[in-house]
Amino acid sequence: MLQTIKSLALGGVIGMLFFVGADYAMSIPDVHMSYSTDTCITVENYPSTFFGTSNYSCENMPTKYNHVWVK
Repeated sequence: MLQTIKSLALGGVIGMLFFVGADYAMSIPDVHMSYSTDTCITVENYPSTFFGTSNYSCENMPTKYNHVWVK
């Protein structure tokens, strides 16, 4: 019985860590950069369950972002 409870608790912790990691990975903003001028055009922010919504812009660039090339 105790072994079953330990297994369920460990499974719950691993599941929660996976969910937090997936939430963080999906909340990384996209920065649209011009291919010809290599300047920021727009920043697309995504909401997060645990980390809140960030309001990044071209003037306030995030430290980590997905780089998207646009015309």
